[in-house]
Amino acid sequence: MYHGHPLDKLGASSGRVFHGLPGPCCINLMCPAGVYKENDSMTEVLRGLIRPNPQGDWPQVDSTAYVDLTAQIIGNVRIGPHVYIGPNAVIRADETDDKGDVLPIEIGAECNVQDGAIIHALGGTQVIVGTRTSLSHGCIVHGPCTIGTDCFIGFKAAIFKAALGDGVFISTGAVVQGVALFANTFVPPAVAVSSREDIEKVVRTTYPAECEFVKKIVIANLVLAKGYRRLVRQE
Repeated sequence: MYHGHPLDKLGASSGRVFHGLPGPCCINLMCPAGVYKENDSMTEVLRGLIRPNPQGDWPQVDSTAYVDLTAQIIGNVRIGPHVYIGPNAVIRADETDDKGDVLPIEIGAECNVQDGAIIHALGGTQVIVGTRTSLSHGCIVHGPCTIGTDCFIGFKAAIFKAALGDGVFISTGAVVQGVALFANTFVPPAVAVSSREDIEKVVRTTYPAECEFVKKIVIANLVLAKGYRRLVRQE
């Protein structure tokens, strides 16, 4: 059972604990500590949206992140600084390995997980997302999976049993499964990449315009995270 975070930047000391929720640790910046009391209805909402898995592992959310009230964050999930989690996103870490433990799903600093994105992992595997990566509307990322820094996963794309290097761009509706992609790889829309032959046939190196697009998406979502957190404080 997970009882503490080994990384200082995501540990309880880095953020404010929302004391109205049970469990060893739950840090949620929609509700800074002291804003809501245990009897408030918001407490009951968050009790359902940010909650432990059957093994008792609680999500840990950095104090500078924003999690939308309609998102579902379940189990051994670690969300880093300045992350934006959009409406109806689901991040669920609950399948166990042979020892009965759940490995964490880790979302790096300044990432954004947009509306309806789904992140999950098979038992004994992880999803690790590097810093400044965008998981856009409706995409599915299923572990085992590692995604590097400054990546973009497009609308309705699906990633499974894959390792993506830094700066990889996955276009709308693409499927990437069972392969490793080098840094700065571009995958076109609506293609399947599941073998070396597929890589040689359909992928290419990203163009500067695509890299600039990725940077703009990250900046836009950093602004959103900050703005929504400010709105919450005013309520």
